[in-house]
Amino acid sequence: MQSDKSVTLIGAGLVGSLLSIYLARRGHKVEIYERRSDMRNGRVAGGRSINLAISTRGLSALNEVQLKDKVMKICLPMKGRMVHSLNGVTALQPYSTEGECINSVSRLELNKLLMTEAEEKYGVKIHFDRPLTDLNLDTMTTNFNTTSDVFIGTDGSASVVRESIIKKTGGTLSSEELSYAYKELIIPAGPSGEFLMEPQALHIWPRGNFMLIALPNLDKSFTATLFLSQDHFKKLNSPQELRLFFKDYFPDALNMLPHLDSEFFEHPTGHMVTIKAGPWSYQDKALILGDAAHAIVPFFGQGMNCGFEDCRILDQILEKQGSFEDFFNARKENADAIADLAQENFIEMRDKVADGEFLFQKAIEKILAKNFPQDYISRYQLVSFSNIPYKAAQKIGLIEDGILKVLAQGLKKPEDVDVKKAKDLIEKNLRPELSKYIHRKNELWI
Repeated sequence: MQSDKSVTLIGAGLVGSLLSIYLARRGHKVEIYERRSDMRNGRVAGGRSINLAISTRGLSALNEVQLKDKVMKICLPMKGRMVHSLNGVTALQPYSTEGECINSVSRLELNKLLMTEAEEKYGVKIHFDRPLTDLNLDTMTTNFNTTSDVFIGTDGSASVVRESIIKKTGGTLSSEELSYAYKELIIPAGPSGEFLMEPQALHIWPRGNFMLIALPNLDKSFTATLFLSQDHFKKLNSPQELRLFFKDYFPDALNMLPHLDSEFFEHPTGHMVTIKAGPWSYQDKALILGDAAHAIVPFFGQGMNCGFEDCRILDQILEKQGSFEDFFNARKENADAIADLAQENFIEMRDKVADGEFLFQKAIEKILAKNFPQDYISRYQLVSFSNIPYKAAQKIGLIEDGILKVLAQGLKKPEDVDVKKAKDLIEKNLRPELSKYIHRKNELWI
């Protein structure tokens, strides 16, 4: 895409704002049309996706445009999952044997930072309160009565740009709504302005078919999110039933939720969808990325990270004079892989983090990671703390699952694991696949 082309982005959310910086940096005249009002000018309605987890992929994309350090100043590190049992006992499950962390960040503050950076440093023009309702790819015009050389949709899971591309190309769309929904609640800071729980952790209350999670905020509060089946939400239709439910399943959290009733019944119920579509572009005139191309459920904390990685990979492809189709070919299978991994991780967070067999195998995995640090890197670490392709992380994770199952057979204690047998299995099955990626530094996916 030649640098003298005008580019119009639809959607000034996280991905759209970051992408505008990448494109303006390449010399394009960039404008964004956003359906919402400017979030920097007033109070934003709460209740949906208040904070997010940013990890290596997202930080790598920010680093490319010299924004990593600025963003890290509004982040809080989370070194593992703090699992809350029904009796109130807690146990930390570290994310990494190397002490690596994911980071809690306010969606609002991050979005505001990116928009301001785009406008003030790169001259991006953002038009607010301008919803796209029609995009004509023959005339390259919209209902705004504007024209552009290129339209890029970063307009989320209900993307109008995606609809136009699919209509023009005869493409396909799969939209799968999860049967679960969510409500966001606030655990405020304590009476002296302190955190009421361990701040360097993502807190999880796993309860089989549902769960509560909580992420820390800079003001010493936590954003708690209840994930529950849509049918179950409908049954909690009075304050009495709600409080009885929390007393039965989340008694320690109930004591930290002073506004539970009002927040539960006033905050919107969020729904989650997995989008798989193709193609993502029409010629080199229109493109979608981020949630518009591949919305995923939030249970691996990779939605934003994957969207930010889209920006970085697209920039590298454009640098090589590649096409929008090249971008699709580079990203499609990886987007599908993380969508599948996110759904699997929901089951892990909801059920397995409190399951004895799962914890037994995780204990073995820790031993393998300690004994073979260069040759055993867990699926979670590959997804969250590296930039290797999601598809590769998925494949390697399946190999590791097989190794752990073999080593756990007949074992009474994790520390009795046969290290020699583990070494043979790793050298035969894991190392050949891992070595394809772990030492290569100059490919698109690094």
